[in-house]
Amino acid sequence: MNRVVRGSDGRMWTVSTNVEWSNPIAADEFEHDVNGGPLSGIIMGAILLFLAVVFVVWTPDEVIVPPWLVLALVVAALFFPVRWMLRRPWTIRAETPGDHDEHPPETWIGVVRGGVTARQEAANVARQIELYAEPDMNGNLQPVE
Repeated sequence: MNRVVRGSDGRMWTVSTNVEWSNPIAADEFEHDVNGGPLSGIIMGAILLFLAVVFVVWTPDEVIVPPWLVLALVVAALFFPVRWMLRRPWTIRAETPGDHDEHPPETWIGVVRGGVTARQEAANVARQIELYAEPDMNGNLQPVE
């Protein structure tokens, strides 16, 4: 999502949000951020699929499976993938090319989790720029050199 905002000082800012498909590594989290790749998730998904097929195949014909049980199994199987998708980190970027008078180019970057939170934060940043000519220094965005 991109949004163009005019600051109170007349500069034009571009506020954009992008989803990050891999977690950005912070300096203090480096030792704990070990990623073995997607192989473990694929193996666990295959095992879950195998167990679901075995559950269906071994069910005797006399057993009537209620629809709510099937729905509960589908919800249980999709819970973590959906949660993973909804909690992805989003990068919010506010930048201006500056003007020719006294304001240099500026770039502010921050990371939030969740698409709804990213949309709200982008709206807050746009409002801060309209009112005060730059994003809030105490907010999620920080200036980048």
